[in-house]
Amino acid sequence: MKNPYQPIEAVIEEIIQETPTIRTFVLKPKELIEFKTGQFVELSFPGVGEAPFTPSSNPNIKERLDLTIMNVGRLTQFLHTLSKDTILGIRGPYGNGYPIEEFEGKEILIVGGGVGLAPLRSLILALFSKLEKYKKIFLCYGARTPKDLLYKDQILQWQKKIGVRITVDTGDESWKGNVGLVTSILKDLPLKMDNAVAVVCGPPIMMKFTTLRLLELGFKPKDIYLSMEKNMSCGLGKCGHCRMGKYYVCRDGPVFCFEEIKDIHDIWE
Repeated sequence: MKNPYQPIEAVIEEIIQETPTIRTFVLKPKELIEFKTGQFVELSFPGVGEAPFTPSSNPNIKERLDLTIMNVGRLTQFLHTLSKDTILGIRGPYGNGYPIEEFEGKEILIVGGGVGLAPLRSLILALFSKLEKYKKIFLCYGARTPKDLLYKDQILQWQKKIGVRITVDTGDESWKGNVGLVTSILKDLPLKMDNAVAVVCGPPIMMKFTTLRLLELGFKPKDIYLSMEKNMSCGLGKCGHCRMGKYYVCRDGPVFCFEEIKDIHDIWE
């Protein structure tokens, strides 16, 4: 039986500078890694450390894996110094992803904040492969500034297939769009709430107020899906860092519907 702690080697084929602090690493693992959109992998470098990241790539493409990573800590700072052809370690995938089979025949609202758009990119690409199975897809995305917006060119292409709204917390002289938190664009949505699901990914405070707004709009707790990735570490439910009520986020999530976790104390902290 394969050792679940043993990573496989993956070579960096390309590094894409998405924003001043965010890069996408295109990896080619030595073995195929099949994942469901929303699941995560553990990325490691010997002598430096390991951390969980959710792929941002299309799960239907198994030969390569995209990881969109923000420079926020010791390991991610090190990853941002690496160059093409460097070999990293990957193990996984772990956890439960988005139940996209349950989204068929429904309207889908996707709400992302900051680098939280990375896992949602994987979801969007997965939905695109069966676009005819969904009534409507609508994306609302917010970032701190125009320079912090992810996948700008790709979003222009997505707009040809789905509805898109974008906002920034703080604009600049070149920004002509909405200025405000992502909740400010969650109004007058062209969706039928009685046949819609919402998927939210971003910083905990953003997910908290987005969820409250979605409830106000008429979404039921069972129809709101959240990616609760905070505090994950080992990926196997052993270290206990990601304990949330009766759940281990890495094992039972990271994707939960709000109905499952709404009564747990301090889920946003």
